[in-house]
Amino acid sequence: MADITDIKSIIYTEKTIELQEHGVIVVQTSPRMTKNGLKEVFKEYFGVTPKKVNSLRQNGKVKRFRGKLGSRPDFKKFYVTLPEGAVIANLSA
Repeated sequence: MADITDIKSIIYTEKTIELQEHGVIVVQTSPRMTKNGLKEVFKEYFGVTPKKVNSLRQNGKVKRFRGKLGSRPDFKKFYVTLPEGAVIANLSA
């Protein structure tokens, strides 16, 4: 069962802000989130049924810290296409 706590953040970059003008929101979530789970969260918490959801899984980068290898956490990124005229109220850059 998906929950709002699985959504880590909405990603704001030059590319994603341009996509938002066309009704696409980019969301970073935990790796266990699914497309159907994300649709349920959008329906329940935002009152909007997404028209389309695309996903990709990103592995965490391997980094060195004081000579030792470590890695950043893995995450999923979703591109959520909203229907025409749909607006999420608390979405601001």
